Amino acid sequence: QVQLVESGGGSVQAGGSLRLSCVASGFTFRRNMMYWYRQVPGKERERVALITNAGGAYTEYANSVKGRFTISRDNAKNTVYLQMNSLKPEDTARYYCMTTLSGTEYWGRGTQVAVSS
Repeated sequence: QVQLVESGGGSVQAGGSLRLSCVASGFTFRRNMMYWYRQVPGKERERVALITNAGGAYTEYANSVKGRFTISRDNAKNTVYLQMNSLKPEDTARYYCMTTLSGTEYWGRGTQVAVSS
């Protein structure tokens, strides 16, 4: 079955960096567009970044993270990454990776990121 497992979250001070990873299984990873989302309790889930399939030639970012976050993928490792630099307290959230297959969304359990000022 489809599985997405995120890791790499943690607690950092403002200005610091983290790299999140999401290991995928159960589908042909290289064929799928991949997404990173984040959510703060009581707020709607926000799409942070996406990367197209295969070579990942196209990426897109939320305005709030442009210039600070970078999404990438390693198809040989079935892994999508989110490099987060210059972190701000407002980046504190639970981060999830997501993909869709035949119109169905699949989500990981997420990894928590906490940024202190």
